[in-house]
Amino acid sequence: MKGAVLTEVGGPLQVLDLELDPPGAGELLVRVRATGLCHSDLSVIDGSRIRPLPMLLGHEAAGEVVETGPGASDFAVGDRVVLSFVPACGSCRRCVSGRQALCEPGAAANREGTLLGGARRLRLPDGTRPHHHLGVSGFAEYAVVSEKSATLVPADLPFEIAALFGCAVLTGAGAAFYSAAVTPGDRVAVFGLGGVGLAALLAARAAGASQIVAVDVVAHKRALARKLGATDDVAGGPDAVAEVRSLTGGGADKVIDTTGVAAVLEQAYLATGAGGTTVTVGLPHPDRTISLPALSLVAEERTLKGSYLGSCVPRRDVPRFVGLYRAGQLPVHELLSGKLTLEEINTGFTRLEAGEAVRQVVVL
Repeated sequence: MKGAVLTEVGGPLQVLDLELDPPGAGELLVRVRATGLCHSDLSVIDGSRIRPLPMLLGHEAAGEVVETGPGASDFAVGDRVVLSFVPACGSCRRCVSGRQALCEPGAAANREGTLLGGARRLRLPDGTRPHHHLGVSGFAEYAVVSEKSATLVPADLPFEIAALFGCAVLTGAGAAFYSAAVTPGDRVAVFGLGGVGLAALLAARAAGASQIVAVDVVAHKRALARKLGATDDVAGGPDAVAEVRSLTGGGADKVIDTTGVAAVLEQAYLATGAGGTTVTVGLPHPDRTISLPALSLVAEERTLKGSYLGSCVPRRDVPRFVGLYRAGQLPVHELLSGKLTLEEINTGFTRLEAGEAVRQVVVL
C-alpha cells in the first residue's frame, strides 16, 4: 500500500510504499476511505508534539472493515467505521469511571507510537517499522487498528463526512456539550475557528446558546462562523478580550479555546465572566506556560478546565452526533473545505498552516 510517512521533523511527508502485517488479536484491517487533516498532525510535523519517527500520520479517519483479527468480535467484514484517536481499553480506572479519553493504556500506546496491544504493523521495504499515529495512521490506503479505536456508523454516511466525527466533531462538539456544559440561554465565545472550533460553535447552537461570539484572526472563517450561527464575530488580536466582554455584557458564560496557543488561552480566560467556565482543547507546545489572575478563581467562582477528545466516549457519542447531523442540528458538512489526493497532502498542510482551510480530507 501507499502511505504518507514523516521521516524527520519539519517534513515534508513522503508518500511511500509500505507493507502491512495482518491484524493481530483484537485488531481490524480497515480499508481507509477518507482522513482529515488536523492541527494535531501538523504539530507532529513541526515538532511541537514530540513523537517517535518515522511515523505514518493521520488520526481522523473513516473506512470499511476488510478483515478481523482473532477475538475481534465487535465488527464484521463490510462494516463502515470511524476511527478515533484514543484506543480506550475499557478496563483501566479511567475507562471504568467513564473517562475513556484518558485511557491509561491508550495514552501509553499513543506516546510510544504503537497499537493498543503494543505492536507495530507497518513495515517499509528496508525492514524499518514506522510508528502508528494515535493508533490510526490514516494517511494510507489501509490501516490495522485496535477494534477499540473503531466505532460503527451507518452505511450511507459519506466517508468524507464520517471521518470528521473521529476528531473534529468529537473534540469540538464534546467540548461544548460536555466539558463546557452549554445550556439554553448561555452566552458563549469560541476562540479559533478551525474544524474543532466550528464544531464547538455548531454544538453550542444546538445546545440553545443565546449568543455565540466567534473569534479568529482570519476573516473568511469568521464569515463562515456567522453562516453557521454565530451572533457576533471578533477579529483575534490584542483587543479581542475587551470586545468579547463588551458584546457579552461583562464576559461570556462559557468560553472555548481551540487554538493551542497559550497567549490565546489567557485571552479566553480573561473574556470569561464571573461564574463562567473556560475550556481549552488546543495542544500548546509543552514548554509553554500561562499567567492568570489567581484571585478570580475564588472571588468570581471561575472554572478553567481542559478537554481531551471533548470528554467523549466515542461509541456513545459518535452515534449521538451522527444522529444530530442527520437531524440537521449539526451540519458537519459545512466544515469540509476540500478533498485531496494522498499525493497532495503536503499542499493541504501548507493551506492548513496558513489558515486557508477549515477541514480538508484526503479521499482514498
